Amino acid sequence: MAEYRITTPVSDELIEKLRTGDRVYITGSLYTGRDSAHKKLIDLVKEGKELPIDVKGQFIYYVGPTPARPGNPIGSAGPTTSYRMDSYAPTLHKLGLKGTIGKGARNEEVKESLKKYKGVYLAAVGGAGALISKSIVKAEVIAYPELGPEAIRRIEVKDFPCIVINDMYGGDLYQEGKKQYEIKA
Repeated sequence: MAEYRITTPVSDELIEKLRTGDRVYITGSLYTGRDSAHKKLIDLVKEGKELPIDVKGQFIYYVGPTPARPGNPIGSAGPTTSYRMDSYAPTLHKLGLKGTIGKGARNEEVKESLKKYKGVYLAAVGGAGALISKSIVKAEVIAYPELGPEAIRRIEVKDFPCIVINDMYGGDLYQEGKKQYEIKA
């Protein structure tokens, strides 16, 4: 398992290097969004309209941060459970989204989409939202402010810590982890 320091946006060539279990530290811009925002994005795609964000080469962090304390760009920003976005992710991958960040397993359709469109799924540590927020240096709402914490934000991050769970080769860290502890009869 390797360690990478990457800057967004990313290229296919970078995604090709990442493997399940690799540690990744992201610097640059990420977008945030959860189920309500994703539904709005996919509705725009279905209507043939332009998205309010350019997903090409980018990552979306599945988070609904708490309000920022005075002097901080954002409040606690821990990952939310990713499977709620599974029905939306393949469409965004097709549009050039290179990765998503959350917690928990993804379904087979998402894993196939990562292979087809050269993407990765990264995990951020659940329960560590206050610690993760320290790597967020700027945050601004750029779409759907009516969604409150679930609005789409552009966040600027420095050394945002993640682990590759699903790579573009079909690797799955959660499945590999289970296999290590299976009892062989």
